[in-house]
Amino acid sequence: MESDFMYALSVDRTVVADPTKTAEWSAKRLVWVPHESLGFVAASIKVERPDEYEVEIVETNKKAVVPKDDVQKMNPPRFNKVEDMAELTCLNEASVLHNLKDRYYSSLIYVS
Repeated sequence: MESDFMYALSVDRTVVADPTKTAEWSAKRLVWVPHESLGFVAASIKVERPDEYEVEIVETNKKAVVPKDDVQKMNPPRFNKVEDMAELTCLNEASVLHNLKDRYYSSLIYVS
């Protein structure tokens, strides 16, 4: 079957399915939290309270208190750059946006 597209997004699943990354992800208890300019950022849950979480933003190490209703679950690393987003275990706005961004900025390959 011949494709009409010159470029396609393709992911090497062996690189994405690294068990050490999954173990690290589990230990950090990573989630998505709202951000003013970036939409959502990755954060690690440090303290869990009845109605809120105290989190640490991964990229900046800044601490923040976020209402539980604003936190979105993050998928394990094996789902990074998945081509069919219906496969995501946590199908939420932050995970879909992250997956699209991750796939877009990864290598585009030429399809002949």
